[in-house]
Amino acid sequence: MLTRKLFRTMGRYRAQFISMIVMIALGIGVFVGFNMEWYTIETDTGSFFRDTGMADYRIVSETGFTEEDRAAVEAVSGVERASRVLTINASADDGDIVAVNVLEKNNKVSSFLVTEGAAYDPDSADGIWLSDRYAEENGLSLGSSLSLTFRGLEIEGNVTGLVKSGEYLICVPDETQLMPDYTTYGYAYISPALLEKVLGTAYYTQINAVSALSRAEFVKRAEDALGKTLLVLSKDEVISYAEAKGESSEGKTMGSVLPVLFLAIATLTMVTTMHRLTASEKTQIGTLKALGFRDRRIVFHYSSYALTIGLFGTALGLLLGRWIGWFIMNPGGPMGTYFDMPDWSLHTPGFVWVVLVLINLFLLWIGWLSVKAMLKGTAADSLRPYTPKAVRALAVERFSFWDRLGFGFRWNLRDSLRHKTRTLMTLFGVVGCMVLMVGSFGMKDTIDRFVDRYYGEALRYASKISLDADSDGDARGLAEELGGDWSASSSVQIGDGPLALEVYSVTHDMLRFIDEDGELFDLEDGGAYLCKRVADEFGLAPGDRFTFSPFGSDKQYTARVEAIHRSLVKGIAMTADYADSIGFEYRIDSIYTARTDIAPDSRIQSTQTKQSIIDSFDTFMEVMNTMLLLLVIAAAVLGLVVLYNLGVMSCTERYREMATLKVIGFKDKKIGRLLIGQNLWLTVIGSLIGAPLGWLVIRVLMDALAGEYEMTVEVGPFTYLYAFLLTFGVSLVVGWMVARKNRKIDMVEALKIPE
Repeated sequence: MLTRKLFRTMGRYRAQFISMIVMIALGIGVFVGFNMEWYTIETDTGSFFRDTGMADYRIVSETGFTEEDRAAVEAVSGVERASRVLTINASADDGDIVAVNVLEKNNKVSSFLVTEGAAYDPDSADGIWLSDRYAEENGLSLGSSLSLTFRGLEIEGNVTGLVKSGEYLICVPDETQLMPDYTTYGYAYISPALLEKVLGTAYYTQINAVSALSRAEFVKRAEDALGKTLLVLSKDEVISYAEAKGESSEGKTMGSVLPVLFLAIATLTMVTTMHRLTASEKTQIGTLKALGFRDRRIVFHYSSYALTIGLFGTALGLLLGRWIGWFIMNPGGPMGTYFDMPDWSLHTPGFVWVVLVLINLFLLWIGWLSVKAMLKGTAADSLRPYTPKAVRALAVERFSFWDRLGFGFRWNLRDSLRHKTRTLMTLFGVVGCMVLMVGSFGMKDTIDRFVDRYYGEALRYASKISLDADSDGDARGLAEELGGDWSASSSVQIGDGPLALEVYSVTHDMLRFIDEDGELFDLEDGGAYLCKRVADEFGLAPGDRFTFSPFGSDKQYTARVEAIHRSLVKGIAMTADYADSIGFEYRIDSIYTARTDIAPDSRIQSTQTKQSIIDSFDTFMEVMNTMLLLLVIAAAVLGLVVLYNLGVMSCTERYREMATLKVIGFKDKKIGRLLIGQNLWLTVIGSLIGAPLGWLVIRVLMDALAGEYEMTVEVGPFTYLYAFLLTFGVSLVVGWMVARKNRKIDMVEALKIPE
């Protein structure tokens, strides 16, 4: 009998049940989907790195390493295996840049997986193993001939295999380019035999090693083994590994912020809904007691409502969460444009299942508490209908202007204070909706402004030219020929951490820089400029002095902090004159020019246009816009469901009051305006609270998700306007839907309900 009653009651209160199932499903879906995303990244990229032998450390030397050097490193206690590697940037016939890698032997160190074609052959004299994504974008296939140029030397061969490499999981030339562009940049592997055929000798600039040793211990043991100071880079400084790790970390942050908001709103709304449901069923509960049903059985029956909502919501939420995970993590999805890996299997962290069980137990507990309160006293007490507590006259009613206020204002204010829980939950739902709206639109504002300021205003060049290592003596002359500015990059350290030191000569206004407030400025000769991350990490401020040394060197230099600036590259910037004044030696490696017609030159290693970087940002923005659209839709659904559920509850609680209004002559339209008016008041108040909270959420998310870009949060007035209009629109639609219900009020039935 109670089972049939369960379904009858669910049918009677279907609006509340459906809305609560949707709320639970939405909260669980976001929770599962976002946690599935970061865990899938962590699992799939980790597997890919292991399968391709991602090196833990890279020993770098421009003079090269011998086979004896490699053997000495591999013999170090704690090193599993080591291999010599050469990586060079070569130019294709159409101007594309291809990172050419030479592995001494394919011994699972910085290696690759063949997706199509022949296995790697270290003795092949003309085999090229090419990135399958680059081949697809450029119309190349197995057997295609490929000619690459490096320092005037031709590397010619045939595409023998198509590959994916963990080293190029994120295939970008440097930190300035956010998204891969396989139409202009790719990678390839060639054999030592082909390298010696081109160069006439074996030449490797890196020893890559797989080791579980700490960085300090590895450096100490490697330096002891080779008998010299070494420049050692860890995998944390490789873009693919660092960015994959960063994406996983960012996913964890998202998974701990947004789902908490959704689940909190869902569960709190559940508390209010179950309380009102059991209050509406108080007479039914008293009847069951009078018929001899034990309290335990009645508690179990009404608790099963909450459990049913939880189970249905969990099932739908799991489906939604898996769709969110798949939408983000599939080869054709947002991450598919960023990551290039063979396995896109979805994975769910174990704690998610524990949380889902706890959520359902919590919902069951809510149901138990709600019905337990209605069982107090005898069956006769339970048979009396639930009546809300009487509210005292408001303090404001003592003032003379109270009587001059409109009836609707006074009625809605009294009702809001009489039903404080419902009012607070409505406010909470509006605030949540507004926070998500402002956060979504505001993140777009922030990124758009960053792109405009950085790439449109600060970087004024059209082409960035990377110079050959042997062209230092001619670099200044080439810069003048091209009417460009130049820079020199070095790897230095403050303490143990590696940083980039950029020395600039800006005489043609090709480069400007961005200060802490987001304003443009020019470098001056008074000292060094630290990026915000470095300044925060080492606690440095303008006027302070700090000591740094070239990575792998015992030399030390002392510099003064001129100012703090915002930069994509974590490091230090200074003018050439200031570098000369402190005795720092550097090699010019880049030229920035307004020209795009760069003629072939033996001094030029490769050319990258600013437009290609902007194009990669456009791809990034397409991905970002898709993600933000999902958040806006989720926010709209959140507001719609919460407000509708609470609106229906409001109608239930004021059923007799609205019947009284109809009896004394109020028209349906007038009563509808009263109901809509209360929703709109709460919407305005909630929006005013949610707007600054939305800004704060953007600040937290940008620091956590895009700290390496050092963006300033910039939210335009139209963002607040759009967010308010959408939130207001949702509230208006819900108010209209709820207001229509007063037309179905049975005045006789309502007024017969005893007080």
